[in-house]
Amino acid sequence: MSIAEDQVPGVQAAPTETRGFVFNHTMLRAKDPAVSLAFYTRVFGMRLLRKLDFPEMQFTLYFLARVDDESAIPEDDGERTAYTFSQKGVLELTHNWGSEDDPELSYHDGNAEPQGFGHICFAVPDLAAAEQWFDANGVEFKKRSDQGKMKNVIFVKDPDGYWIEVVQPSLSKGLGRDSGAAVSPSA
Repeated sequence: MSIAEDQVPGVQAAPTETRGFVFNHTMLRAKDPAVSLAFYTRVFGMRLLRKLDFPEMQFTLYFLARVDDESAIPEDDGERTAYTFSQKGVLELTHNWGSEDDPELSYHDGNAEPQGFGHICFAVPDLAAAEQWFDANGVEFKKRSDQGKMKNVIFVKDPDGYWIEVVQPSLSKGLGRDSGAAVSPSA
């Protein structure tokens, strides 16, 4: 069964004016950039594409992505910035200076009430191996692959408590066929 876009309420044909638009990045706030950068580069193998400091507003932006061809990343700062903003699937970590020193500060993960933002997602070639990798690296689990009604879906938390869904595409073929349910760690 294919998705008939004209039969799903609210879906409209993409206007020709949007040709070339790229979904570039999602931003998450990071209380301590050293901790978050270590997590995303070590645990998920992301590469820091660009770091932008804004001293007058006291924040720094870190742009990370999975990169297959590191030789394609330009050395020149301006070209590297343009390259960063032309990629797909980039994670922007925003660090408000001094947040790492505030013991009372924690960011809303979007899943506690009131709900809003839910999670980001990584696809992996081997879910069982990824689960072992997360265990070996002390990653906090929200849901393991064998828990809940929806098997073969993992949810872990990053250092700021944001949820990360982890799926193996070949194991996801049957999702939503029986219940039509959206992916949720409580499922």
